[in-house]
Amino acid sequence: ATPEPVSMAITSLDDLEKAVVQIEAQGTFIDPEEGIQYDSAGRGTGFIIDEEGHAVTNNHVVTGAALLKVWVGGESKPRNAKILGVSECSDMAVIDIEGTGYPYLEWFGGAVRPGLDVYAAGYPLGDPEFTLTRGIVSKARADGETDWASIDSVIEHDATINPGNSGGPLVTADGKVVGINYAGSDSNQYFAIARAEALPVIARLLQDQDVDSIGINGTALVTNDSSGIWVSSVQSGSPADKAGLKAGDLIVAMEGLTLATDGTMADYCDVLRTHSPGDTLSLEVVRASTEEYLEGQVNGRPLEPSFSFAQTLGGDVAPSTSGAGGTAAPAYEYTTLTDVENAIQLEVPTTWDDTDGSTWVFDDEVVGSALSASPNYDDFLNTYDTPGVFFGASEVLTERFTVDSLLDRFKGNNDGLDCTYEGRDSYEDALYTGQYDYYSDCGDIGSTI
Repeated sequence: ATPEPVSMAITSLDDLEKAVVQIEAQGTFIDPEEGIQYDSAGRGTGFIIDEEGHAVTNNHVVTGAALLKVWVGGESKPRNAKILGVSECSDMAVIDIEGTGYPYLEWFGGAVRPGLDVYAAGYPLGDPEFTLTRGIVSKARADGETDWASIDSVIEHDATINPGNSGGPLVTADGKVVGINYAGSDSNQYFAIARAEALPVIARLLQDQDVDSIGINGTALVTNDSSGIWVSSVQSGSPADKAGLKAGDLIVAMEGLTLATDGTMADYCDVLRTHSPGDTLSLEVVRASTEEYLEGQVNGRPLEPSFSFAQTLGGDVAPSTSGAGGTAAPAYEYTTLTDVENAIQLEVPTTWDDTDGSTWVFDDEVVGSALSASPNYDDFLNTYDTPGVFFGASEVLTERFTVDSLLDRFKGNNDGLDCTYEGRDSYEDALYTGQYDYYSDCGDIGSTI
């Protein structure tokens, strides 16, 4: 008689380590706080789901990596693996580990209710030693909106997880998977992606399909003056790569919708989920490395600069040295100014100490708030070699002028300038739209306005 095949499914906590893997993703990533990290090696956890060596982990563990190394069951020698598919919005990925005949984990088939005993397995903090922590389910359907994923609901539990546990399994006492660990907090609340959310996505990832993804490893970012999806890395050959997105970019809008104003991926993922993978989607991007605002499309027109923050200054300021072989002048130190009505704030060099924050007077009428600063404001107004700034904000003028007519008014006042008028261009960022006039080659020194 032919012997019946022996199942490789794990049935106890004692054997759990055999199907839990440590994943090392090597590549270059850019963090919004720590900056560029060349050839860095981050580690996370995953778990094998069939004898063929398919394993589940988090998208943020693997996407954008140049190569993956996987340690199976505490082995000392890593195995190679390739990414089959990822879901940015569900923070899931499926990888294929070389070889076959692997022990694997099965999914828990019962109801997940508060009080269920659970265990978090993985390799936290990059440690090669397998760990297992115990807890209970505290909430079966918690809010799954975070700064790196957008999931309708997740399991909240108190089995301790740390960085490096990401992508590891949350299991029952007999080794059945309840969820995929993906987030923790400082208040002993930890979260796992539930079976009902995970299984439909995993089925598509196993078919070499990406789900709700354009090919980035990203997080929602909110700053004092902007918000968007920060791109830590880009998957080669992906729609994001073909559109021209780069690590360090901030996607501030998609399909005209401003992103991440609430600090989560929700808006970004809602746009992806209401379109098919091949649809053309408009993008607006801030690229801090080149001080450019770019516009383009996913699955369409590649990104191109629409405005340069350095256009009126950066390209025209020559480096200052103390002579041949000398050192560059020290960088500016900045101070924050506020007008008398607390309507405007500006950061200016500390050397611009001739300042005025009184109300804006236009044609002998108070029309709004204003701030001005310069090393010598009279020289700024009357010469071309003294830097400075005037910033005004007015609701009154918007009722009397269009943008063009107001700029034309100032342009008429500037007809006597010893400058070249370069023209009028559109301005747009995450918050404002408008137009500006640009003058170059002013005076004998070729300054700009």
